[in-house]
Amino acid sequence: MAEKGSPPPYYPELPKDQAADFAARRHRFQKRKDHRQTPYINHPVGVAYILTTEGRVTDPAVLAAAYLHDTVEDTKTTIEEIEAEFGKEVASIVAECTDDKTLHRDVRKALQIERAPRNSMQAKLVKLADKLYNLRDLERGTPVGWDKRRVKEYFKWSKEVIAGCKGTNDALEAALDDVINRNL
Repeated sequence: MAEKGSPPPYYPELPKDQAADFAARRHRFQKRKDHRQTPYINHPVGVAYILTTEGRVTDPAVLAAAYLHDTVEDTKTTIEEIEAEFGKEVASIVAECTDDKTLHRDVRKALQIERAPRNSMQAKLVKLADKLYNLRDLERGTPVGWDKRRVKEYFKWSKEVIAGCKGTNDALEAALDDVINRNL
């Protein structure tokens, strides 16, 4: 039992739980771009949920990375912090899923398409679930400031990123094909 005031013990078999808590604390003031201003943490939780329920993914490193995949990109968290807290494997997956926000949006999008085929299988799983969550979110409602043209462009771009991840997870890929076919 941990002493009073000391951090709880780390359980290596449960990094996804630690990652969920870490992500919730880092994203605590952020909101999604939808009209309801949904708490941002719903997104990484949803990505992990898609991986476990639809993708049947059980790899703790992949699930931890799913919770953490936007922390470096959207908060002050660094890859070094992720590595110190969760190890090299999780940090590597998160790094593969992180866009360089110093680059223009169009460059970042092009790099995702270019890099997708070379990503690790683990990063591809997170990417597929992330895209599936985002595309379903777009079906539910258009983000503030987006028009129909931008939504359609996002679907087209996502299709290109997903093409680079083909052969990773049949269930996720089928779900992505369904949502894309409904919208393009």
